Amino acid sequence: MDEKSFSHMDTDGSITMVDVGDKDDTRRTAIVRTVVEVSSNTLDLLLRQALPKGDVLTTAKVAGIQAAKRTWELIPLCHPLFLSYVDVRFSIDEAQNAIEIEAEARTTSQTGVEMEALMAAQTAAMTIYDMCKAVQKDIIIRDCRLVYKAGGKSGVFQSE
Repeated sequence: MDEKSFSHMDTDGSITMVDVGDKDDTRRTAIVRTVVEVSSNTLDLLLRQALPKGDVLTTAKVAGIQAAKRTWELIPLCHPLFLSYVDVRFSIDEAQNAIEIEAEARTTSQTGVEMEALMAAQTAAMTIYDMCKAVQKDIIIRDCRLVYKAGGKSGVFQSE
């Protein structure tokens, strides 16, 4: 790949924000999943809402949604987007002592929402860590990845 094929680089090699002004607005969706592994004791406390900092999953959901809305402020070359929908969902795998997080972001825009979904999932995971660290320090956040993307020139992506 030669230098002029990089989308975030000028011909002189300096970084630049991609100009999406000529692109058509299309409906775009991105879904990201990640996993937070905790001990059986921590999971039990979380499920009983008995952790010292309170309702972990509600707090993590709000944090993830807020983070998606502020992605453009934290990732230097991201475009500010009007998000039509953001959600953070949780499922508990008691056999694995894991909280599975799925974050979804949608917009009708000239650019995608993958970064917003990634930011939502990771911030929700970090919030779970923050809310549980008083009882467990060795929490693992793993396997954050895009699992679905639709809209725009590249069409639909679905992971296996």
